[in-house]
Formats: sequence, structure tokens, C-alpha cells
Amino acid sequence: MDSLFFVASKTLGMVVRIETWLVLLLGLAALAGLRGRTGAARRLVGFCFVLVLALTAFPLGTPLLRSLEGRFPANPVLPAQVDGIIVLGGAEDAAAYVRWGMTGLNEGGERLTAGVELARRFPGAKLIFTGGSASVVYGDETQLPSRMTRELWLSLGVPPGQILLEDRSRNTSENAIFTRDLLKPRQGQVWVLVTSAFHMPRSVQTFERNGWSGLIPYPVDFRSGGQTFRLEWRLDDHLQQMNIATKEYLGLLVYGMVGK
Repeated sequence: MDSLFFVASKTLGMVVRIETWLVLLLGLAALAGLRGRTGAARRLVGFCFVLVLALTAFPLGTPLLRSLEGRFPANPVLPAQVDGIIVLGGAEDAAAYVRWGMTGLNEGGERLTAGVELARRFPGAKLIFTGGSASVVYGDETQLPSRMTRELWLSLGVPPGQILLEDRSRNTSENAIFTRDLLKPRQGQVWVLVTSAFHMPRSVQTFERNGWSGLIPYPVDFRSGGQTFRLEWRLDDHLQQMNIATKEYLGLLVYGMVGK
């Protein structure tokens, strides 16, 4: 059942991407043109043009991201005693690590660097990385993210005895379950949860539903900018923002429906 949920979540994630719908609409336009329905073809092409133009000119995903990222405060006040710092995977560039043999980070790299910063502030706390391969195809790369993260953390001065790795989880639900099984958290303990700000609402919801208590959300990697209708010609950035927000809202909805 968990494997089915994993595959379904990845499939739905691809389906809801904006570029998927653009390709489908353009495909329908081409089909309509071949069948002689030129009016329908023009309307579909026109709609796609307006959508691409709007996404290129304006960061339309900003308000959606801001509503996710504003649910938990940045730089929260932490107590004097912390038992562990849990860093969710997703910031590591495993492909670059395999190809070049060097640690690589993607846009969410602040997850891993924030973990190091917190580990220095709380040397008595365990620093936990949770995340395996999220690939549907390449299941043999499960340990790559954790191995790369360990090398990075060691190179940044984190003591080996402070680091713990969970390398089986493929999604947020499994992050919560497998890390709980590894750490066996007890009442009264304090755990700092580190992940991207847009991902934090779903992460907290999932961890708490799987028996975690004493969590302090520590959001990093904020993506939302300022004004929604600030003119800037960046389709790549705006498309990524919209896709991230759409995926997270869908994730919150689906995780809530299935009780993950």
C-alpha cells in the first residue's frame, strides 16, 4: 500500500504541473486543427499564449507560496536544551554527486546548511538526516542522499558521533515514520524540524499524525518574493514557484484525506 501511495503521489505530482497542462492543451489544439475545428484550435492556442505570457511577466505563484511559508515563523526562539535536529531530505543533488564525486546542493540547500548551524549551537543534540531516493525508476540509489549529506556535514565540522542517518524514506510520510522508529522519541523531548518553508505545513501535519510531539518547526529556504504583480521577465522562476505551490496544496489535501 505504501509503495502504491508513493507511485501515485509521483504520478499526480507530474500531472498537476503547469507545463503538463500546457502540453495537453496544445495537443488538443493540434488535434482540433487536424479535424478542421479551426475556431477551437485558435481559442486553445490563444489561451496557452495568455497563460505563458502572464506566467512569464508576473510571479503569480507568490501569494500561494506566501500563504504556505507564513504559517510558521522564521528564526523561531529555541529552548536551551534540544534533543535532536531533524533535517528532511530533498536539498541534495545526488546526480551531480554520482557524476562528479563532489557534494552538490539544489535550491533547497539551506536545509542542510541550517542543520549544521543548529548542530553547532546545540552540540549535545543529534543531527538527523532523513531521506532516501525519491525516484520511481532508480531504486538502487536509496543511500546516495544520506551518504552525500554525511560527507558534507563532516566536511563542515560536524562530529561523526552527532550524525544519524535514515536512508529508506521516499516521501514526507515515510520521513516521519522511519525517523520515529529510529529515534523512538519520548514525551518531554524537544526536536527541531528543518525543511523548506513551503514544505513545513505538510511536514508538521505528517509528523504529528505519526506520533511526534515536542516539535519546533524551523523553516528555511523561503521562496516567496514581494509583490504579486511586479513585472519581471522570468518564466523559469515563476513556473517553478507555481509548480511548488500547486504540489504542496495537493499534498496537504491528499495527505489529509488518507490520514498520512
